[in-house]
Parts: sequence; structure tokens; C-alpha cells
Amino acid sequence: MEFSRRDTLAMGLSAAALTVLPFQVNAAGADEAISAFTGGADVAEGGLTLTAPEIAENGNTVPVSVDAPGAVSILVLAAGNPTPGVAQFNFGPLAAEQSASTRIRLAGTQDVVAVAKMADGSFVRAASTVKVTIGGCGG
Repeated sequence: MEFSRRDTLAMGLSAAALTVLPFQVNAAGADEAISAFTGGADVAEGGLTLTAPEIAENGNTVPVSVDAPGAVSILVLAAGNPTPGVAQFNFGPLAAEQSASTRIRLAGTQDVVAVAKMADGSFVRAASTVKVTIGGCGG
């Protein structure tokens, strides 16, 4: 079976388009996860501190911490991962502080988003872009 230059170019462009498509779909998945967490309520900025490195040398173990005084629950998402939901931390009334830290796996350079539900029922959000030099999820 022989391929012409045009056939080869068409296959290459198709393959490139297919590699970009999942990341666009996953961004919508992160928005859906936020919407499900908030119940469609408005999300404000501030009141939540998300700490993540600006550059991660290895996407397999990226340290992330969140802090939201007065929060009942905090949702952490990685918008570019095949499965955007990373973690959800729930705090009871006897929690000394509403903060948590963990290590997450990132598929590549992307936004890490945290949404916190406050005790009064409001929601706040924080985001940070992490540049990954070596991929963690299949990279």
C-alpha cells in the first residue's frame, strides 16, 4: 500500500487534531465538575489560597496545598488531566484548621483549580498554572 504526500499530510494533521481534542473536552469536564460541586451557584475569587509550584520538573508528583479558613469542603481539579477531579477535602465542625496538602499527578502544563464551599454556603475559587517539564499521565 502506497501513500501519496497528500495522504501522509492528511493523516498527520488528523493525528495532531486528535491529540488536542481530549484536552478541550477535559476543560469542559472541569467546568461540569465545578458546576456539580457548587450546584450552579456563583463562585467568587478570594478567601482561598492555592499553593502549587510554577514549574514542576516531574508531573508524577506535584505538591499542592489549599487553605480556606471557614471552609466546609474544598474541591481540587486538574483541568487538563483525563479525569479532572483530583481530591475533595471535607472539614467537620471540630477541625482545627481548614487546610490540606497532597501530591497530584498532572498530564502536562495546565491549570490547577480549587473551589471551596464556605460555612455560609458561598463558594470561592483559586487557580494556578503549573508548567510540567516531564508528563505524569501517559507523558
